[in-house]
Amino acid sequence: MKYPISVTLTDRPAKKPEDESRLGFGRIFTDHMFLMDYSRKEGWQNGRIVPFGPLPIHPASTVLHYGAEIFEGLKAYRRADGGIQLFRPMENIRRMNNSARRMCLPTLDEEGALDILVRLLEIEKDWVPHQMGTSLYIRPYIFGNDPHLGVHAVDHAVFCIILSPVGAYYAEGINPVRIAIETRDVRAVRGGTGEAKCGGNYAASLRAGEIAEENGFTQVLWLDGVERKYIEEVGSMNVMFKIGGVIVTPKLTGSVLPGITRKSCIQLLRDWGYEVEERLLSAEELLNAAKDGTLEEAWGTGTAAVVSPIGELYMDGQDYTVCENRIGPVTQRLYDALTGIQWGTAPDPHDWVMKL
Repeated sequence: MKYPISVTLTDRPAKKPEDESRLGFGRIFTDHMFLMDYSRKEGWQNGRIVPFGPLPIHPASTVLHYGAEIFEGLKAYRRADGGIQLFRPMENIRRMNNSARRMCLPTLDEEGALDILVRLLEIEKDWVPHQMGTSLYIRPYIFGNDPHLGVHAVDHAVFCIILSPVGAYYAEGINPVRIAIETRDVRAVRGGTGEAKCGGNYAASLRAGEIAEENGFTQVLWLDGVERKYIEEVGSMNVMFKIGGVIVTPKLTGSVLPGITRKSCIQLLRDWGYEVEERLLSAEELLNAAKDGTLEEAWGTGTAAVVSPIGELYMDGQDYTVCENRIGPVTQRLYDALTGIQWGTAPDPHDWVMKL
């Protein structure tokens, strides 16, 4: 189904960035956004593209008091021929619906949600940057908007999409980053909300991230919330390791976000003949591999950074260097293959790209 959408264009368009090498991440926003309201009685209604601006919400709104919120992140890419394309957008929409079900928020018709996104991008197409390595970041989100207090599934919600032209997520770019294995805080537990993309998971990660940054690390490597021994995610990304020639990544146990970049990397690696194991991996096993030299490469995967090599691990006062603190050949190949598909400079063997 397609949702009815009204369009109100801004009469004060912003000046687009002139230097695309200095975009940063998530600091600049386009002229318009999408909004749609939900009520349990009437469903989704009043879809509208409007000028970008503040959202008026009631002080007792459900999202402010009980964290009833989910979000997604994907990108639009500018090809060399000037066209625009998306990378596996339906995967993001399906994951958003899965998150909504976990958080008792209303779901969206998949084809209808994709149509909304395309129509917004058609209006904002001139905001998609041209320089290689840049993109238009797309942030869809749903939040509960009941105007009264009380813990319950929401009766009213808002669906919103905002857009932001972006450059590299990490200042290091594709250079290896330093990661501290976190032993105090946990990100999520099985049976909780770890597999949902909701704000509370990220808020819970901030303390450890701040402490790590103060000590010269880029991110933290999370352990499971029950036994505090198994590797789960790195920062806000999934994580992979090449150990003795085999690619190992934590399996999806319910506390790990099912990443779309993770899923794509696994497919490409298997295409290339690598054995990929999705299993429990303890910090002890990982660090022993670092000690004996069988840990050959390590990298994070996610929409924002695509692939981010890990050059150093730290735990309990000891540093462990990975791949001589250089980007490894598998990591580089994955980065080149994925960004090539996303920007339209390499073949797309699995039809992941949607051209607009």
